[in-house]
Amino acid sequence: MLLPTGKLPPDLLSRLLHAYAQAGDRVIVGPSVGEDAAVIDFGETCLVAKTDPITFATGEIGHYAVTINANDIAAMGAMPKWLLATVLLPGGGTDEALVESIFRSIHRAASDLGIAVCGGHTEVTHGIDRPIVVGQMLGEVRREDLVRSSGLRPGDAILLTKGMGIEATAIIAREQGERVKGRYGEDFWRRCRDYLRDPGLSVLREARIACETARVHAMHDPTEGGVATGLHELATASGAGLEVVADRLFMSENSRALCEAFGLDPLGVISSGALLIGVAEEDAGRVTEAIRQAGIRCERIGTVREKAFGVKLRRGEQVEDLPVFQRDEITKIFES
Repeated sequence: MLLPTGKLPPDLLSRLLHAYAQAGDRVIVGPSVGEDAAVIDFGETCLVAKTDPITFATGEIGHYAVTINANDIAAMGAMPKWLLATVLLPGGGTDEALVESIFRSIHRAASDLGIAVCGGHTEVTHGIDRPIVVGQMLGEVRREDLVRSSGLRPGDAILLTKGMGIEATAIIAREQGERVKGRYGEDFWRRCRDYLRDPGLSVLREARIACETARVHAMHDPTEGGVATGLHELATASGAGLEVVADRLFMSENSRALCEAFGLDPLGVISSGALLIGVAEEDAGRVTEAIRQAGIRCERIGTVREKAFGVKLRRGEQVEDLPVFQRDEITKIFES
């Protein structure tokens, strides 16, 4: 059976990891569905390591590579510090200006977040039709401050920052600019294009604020497959159920308009820029308010239940399964 575009099905990935992934004695967090990064024991501190490719975006691809990988480090309660980048460029479609633009984009994004670019690899290769950047990010955290996706407890509150579809909005505007301009005009297109930086893809600030305000039980950066996939991954990692309130899920009107125009379900669109946070019920208000004080929207969207409850979406009095997206909704645009 041919697999669809996107992440591997969770059951398949879990089976493969169980069969073939080997973690050494110093690995605290190894490969597992739902965990954002690996964690290695370095004594008083832990090294946190993540790798992620950028495949949807072409413009500002270096910014995406830095920020998306840094987000996964931040979601573990750590500070991202060092980046290695593998830059693959299409044969027959690459000139010096393209290469320099990618290097410049990586440099600017890394400088903004205080990250050192310490190595990598670049080549022009066959078999691809657009640039691909694979980032490997390393960070540090004290062992006692480590946050895992697997730390949710029944009764915890689930918070969402910034809203769904931020990354999808920037990608659609940048990759489908003429279609967006033709339907909504130049000003709308510019606003959506600039979602890359405002509200921005980075979740480092809100992750730090949450960790400094209370003991965070879990965090997760919803990327490919959107907030719905991020919630499923949190539940899988923690062995827990979730009750999510549909009316509390939110996104900007710009993002909603683009999803409607392109026929995309907001729950399943790539959503870097948002952060899912799990905290004890008694800490939810303090964490929410601290993040809001920094000018970042934060709302409680659900509650952790026992595993037997399942992962549910509540619409008024009706409760249904939270949708599962086998591939990110944004792939519909690139395959049309």
